[in-house]
Amino acid sequence: MAEPAASAGPVVGFVGLGNIGKPMALRLAASELPLHVYDVAPGPLAELQAAGAEVAGSVAELAAAVDVLCVMVRDDEQVREVLGEVLGVGQGADDRLTVVLHSTVAPATPRQLAVTAARHGVRVLDAPVSGGPMGAAEGTLAILVGGDDAAFATARPALEVMGAKVVHAGPIGAGTQLKLARNLMHFVAFTAATEAQRLAGAAGLDLKALGDVVRHTDALTGGPGAIMHRETTAPIAPDDFWYGVFGHVADLGEKDLGFALQLADELGVDVPLARLAERDLRKGLGL
Repeated sequence: MAEPAASAGPVVGFVGLGNIGKPMALRLAASELPLHVYDVAPGPLAELQAAGAEVAGSVAELAAAVDVLCVMVRDDEQVREVLGEVLGVGQGADDRLTVVLHSTVAPATPRQLAVTAARHGVRVLDAPVSGGPMGAAEGTLAILVGGDDAAFATARPALEVMGAKVVHAGPIGAGTQLKLARNLMHFVAFTAATEAQRLAGAAGLDLKALGDVVRHTDALTGGPGAIMHRETTAPIAPDDFWYGVFGHVADLGEKDLGFALQLADELGVDVPLARLAERDLRKGLGL
């Protein structure tokens, strides 16, 4: 394995130069960290080479040259395939490679792969990202990391080049669990947005105007994240600061949801998530 320059930090490898992987790798190429890349598509490799990265001929060649290997491929199957090629290099216990899995995979996958990799002297972090291609290009991704402290410390210089918020969530698998919780809210909110669009459309309103208002006000209020400040989901004691805050939120929410459901009934629009929210909002807030 190549020895990193003392001032530059670890030698970094990157596999998977797709819509998010390529801008992540370009951020690394623009940093002081030495970068080696591999992909099956020649176009992104040429772009990374022009940006100063070394192009490897295979995953195995790449793994032999780096200290930290970032993997951003499509799915569990591709992640397993890449790691299999990495482990074929035969890293020694005294010269350990840290593999960072940025792909969003099944909850059990990171630990399974970490156990297998450890037999070959390779450490694994699961580090899925949130922020999309724009966040990748701007270096503002949230990177959610699971794994042991030593592996995290090794990979951290590279992660901080690619992300503005790097969270060490806990042991292996914790990064993936945090990403899945975050994305649960993301896509449930998307589904709620489609209900709101149906309601607005049935009322003859401009759907683009609704979208503009949602984006504007979420930027001001923080959107759903505005209620996510407590360290527990347990019921709130009446003398707790949050009891009054969330009581106000619940009162306002139930009032507005009630009116929205009246409108939906008048217009014949099916809004099951809104009905669920009216039923469960107060309980969900801990009241």
